[in-house]
Amino acid sequence: MIEIWPAIDLIDSTSVRLTEGKYDSQESMPRTAEEAISFYSQYKQVSRIHVIDLIGAKNQQPTESDYIEQLVGLTELPIEVGGGIRTTDTIQSYFDKGISYIIVGTKGIQDLTWLTEVSRQFPNKIYLSVDAYVEEIKLNGWIDDAGLNLFDFVKKIDHLPLGGIIYTDISKDGKMEGPNFELTGKLVQSTRLPVVASGGIRNTDDIEQLNQLNVHAAIVGKAANTDAFWEGLS
Repeated sequence: MIEIWPAIDLIDSTSVRLTEGKYDSQESMPRTAEEAISFYSQYKQVSRIHVIDLIGAKNQQPTESDYIEQLVGLTELPIEVGGGIRTTDTIQSYFDKGISYIIVGTKGIQDLTWLTEVSRQFPNKIYLSVDAYVEEIKLNGWIDDAGLNLFDFVKKIDHLPLGGIIYTDISKDGKMEGPNFELTGKLVQSTRLPVVASGGIRNTDDIEQLNQLNVHAAIVGKAANTDAFWEGLS
């Protein structure tokens, strides 16, 4: 059964959401990060909380690590963290703070030697975030074009002991119009790694459709802040 991982995106220790990854679209969420963790932790369908340091992603180095450490103590659920993680020392530091899983993006895509090393050092604890505008991979908080095709790239990492691939179709993110089912399903069929869907998920119908595609987990952002989403899962 598909897992649900609610998302908390941070800017200046404030829970926000962006649309299509554009920083000028920043919208504060109705719950603080602390309130959101408490809220999400009550649902049996939630198996993990997904936290992203958005300024860290943009500036290529973490900015919220101390604040995120405070959030760890608020729940018994595992927390995964991403945003600006570019070194093995940073990964180890987060694990030392009680983080259960690490998300790498730009560095892992650009440096396959490093990705191989950290995935082997921390097997099944590292998730690679592959953010694409449809099939074209983007880097540095979705600002820069990697010049890589999603499916061509995934073939190169399929053998690594990663926890999974987090696929976000940027064209869908934050719009509440549904995820890219076609490409997500195609990605599941093209790799042995677990695929985590992110971007545009609205409701239980979307969750069920992703489940039918054998998606491992769904990261839910804006919709997770609405009571209606959770009522549909109860």
